[in-house]
Amino acid sequence: MVLRRSKSPLEETLVDLAPPGTGEVRVRVEACGVCRTDLHVIDGELPDPKLPLIPGHEIVGTVADLGPGSSRFRRGDRIGIPWLGWTCGECAYCRTGRENLCDRGRFVGYTLDGGYAQETTIDERYAYSAPSGYGSVETAPLLCAGLIGFRSLRMAGTGTRLGFYGFGAAAHIAVQVARFRGQEVYAFTRPGDTKGQEFARGLGATWAGGSDEAPPVPLDAALIFAPVGPLVPAALRATTKGGIVVCAGIHMSDIPSFPYEILWEERTVRSVANMTRKDGEEFFDIAAKARIRTVTTAFPLARANEAVAAVREGSLEGAAVLVPE
Repeated sequence: MVLRRSKSPLEETLVDLAPPGTGEVRVRVEACGVCRTDLHVIDGELPDPKLPLIPGHEIVGTVADLGPGSSRFRRGDRIGIPWLGWTCGECAYCRTGRENLCDRGRFVGYTLDGGYAQETTIDERYAYSAPSGYGSVETAPLLCAGLIGFRSLRMAGTGTRLGFYGFGAAAHIAVQVARFRGQEVYAFTRPGDTKGQEFARGLGATWAGGSDEAPPVPLDAALIFAPVGPLVPAALRATTKGGIVVCAGIHMSDIPSFPYEILWEERTVRSVANMTRKDGEEFFDIAAKARIRTVTTAFPLARANEAVAAVREGSLEGAAVLVPE
């Protein structure tokens, strides 16, 4: 399913896939999650995507072919492919353990073709062995929603009371990690979304309400998964002294001006950018220990536009996942 122009529907297209190059593997896709980042790419909110482009970066599949020099995996291995697809290894960021900020980084489903397809190709160094105990559809959301949620939790510090603004694919995984670590989660959904609030409580949230409500207790940190700038001052008002507000998305609408008094007392606002390979290794270890489960709705690959629309509308619980036919 190919994006030819921003803000246009995806087109079902037959594409010739080149043989894998040096250090690459060709993967037969079994499932690919639909991430909100895909929407930002398709809707033209992220600049300069590769066009035409095959979106998708929550990919699970089996290795079908090996390029020259590829030795990390064998044919038939089940692997996962995330957003980060290549880094230079030479810049100041890469050399200091911050490859997620690489100036020349390439990203699957954005500057590299992704997994809205029957097959794809990836540099083997940026793929993971798929975690055991999960089917391919269940695994797919772990590869971005799970990873970004996990990195966001790390950025939020060690406080006990966490607020989650937006309870979609990332939050429904992160709440399970937080509960495993003994933290309380206070979930904020769209005002009036009682179904979403019930979903959050069912996954362990201590409290759930609308984003226009104040939590019943001050928060140590707040994680904003919804791409809605006005949630930043709302989250600051909900945090206690020294509180941390983490903006977890790659794109957000403009943050409105707000009075300094809600930032004062050493509150912090920070963002999360991409992920590192180390994040993935640590997250998959915790996911197994915490027995993280994902809630998914599967769509045939040919119905990718329908899946994207469902994510845009927020009409699904958990994550949408595409399955090639």
